[in-house]
Amino acid sequence: MRVIPPARVVDAGILVAVAVAAATGLVSLVSGQPSDAWVFATHGVVGLTLVGLIALKLYRVSPRLRQPSRWDRRVVVSVLTLGVAGLALLTGIAWSFGGQFGVLLWTGLSVHVLFGLLTIPILLYHLTHRFRIPQRVDFQDRRTALQLGLLVLGGAVAWRAQQLITEMLGTANRFTGSRLSGHQPGNTFPVTSWVADDPEPVDLEDWQLHVDGTVARSTSYEMGALSRDDTSRAILDCTSGWYTDQAWGGIRVSRLLDRAQPEPEAQWVSFHSVTGYRWSLPIDEARDALLATHVGGERLTHGHGAPLRLVAPGRRGFQWVKWIERVEVRSAPDYGQWLAIFTSGFS
Repeated sequence: MRVIPPARVVDAGILVAVAVAAATGLVSLVSGQPSDAWVFATHGVVGLTLVGLIALKLYRVSPRLRQPSRWDRRVVVSVLTLGVAGLALLTGIAWSFGGQFGVLLWTGLSVHVLFGLLTIPILLYHLTHRFRIPQRVDFQDRRTALQLGLLVLGGAVAWRAQQLITEMLGTANRFTGSRLSGHQPGNTFPVTSWVADDPEPVDLEDWQLHVDGTVARSTSYEMGALSRDDTSRAILDCTSGWYTDQAWGGIRVSRLLDRAQPEPEAQWVSFHSVTGYRWSLPIDEARDALLATHVGGERLTHGHGAPLRLVAPGRRGFQWVKWIERVEVRSAPDYGQWLAIFTSGFS
């Protein structure tokens, strides 16, 4: 009686699982609302299902791996693929259980993301030599569907068990995988920047905030002309694996837009940093956002984005633009912001 799925089915299952894990992992980077929790749950279940698939793969190829004299380049790539994928899974599981580890300035979650990204090109190269498309005959046996179903069910059960265990141990992360950091009000949370963003402190004597674009009246403000009476309680959730819950103070973006009078075709608002970094929000969402000058009753420090930082509840930390100098109203999405993520700060 065959107790494991056919080899072609296992290999195809690994490919599909890696694809789904990569897709949900990337989507998770821009998912911060509680309604997005399914993205993280799917990522966890698929990852744990992948553990079972890789175990079946190792069981099948272990006789060849025990004979180093028969290793060729394709076998070496196979071993490298399994090793990198295994490290991605182990670091992800360890982080989920509250593991305290990292490499240099990278948190354990960032290490997990790195190994996950490295798995993709190595696996694709491996598939050019090893992958065999499943045949119809592989699925004619009902046991194959049952075995695959049990693997997915096992992944779901293991994911839920992990959730319960960390809740009992008090090591549970937020649904995004992030951990609480900066327990006290104010500038107590970590200072992080995206890629190369590390400007000199902004000189308020020369600084102005410009509101322009698809508006009837472009406006500019010096720091003293900006109201700082609006407040917002919001969670800053960083993709590197930490979050902080703070009370923010500053000026509501709706105030600036009302004064600038967006044109009827205005649909987006892009927030520009002095570094060239920028991010945009749909105009209705942007109206509810805050340009913060204070956090926890303290004036923002330079590292946290002074003089102005975007507070966008439900968005991830890299979307909370720091050191804002321009608010641009647009009629179309700003796709160039994805490039700015990697080029800002270098100039």
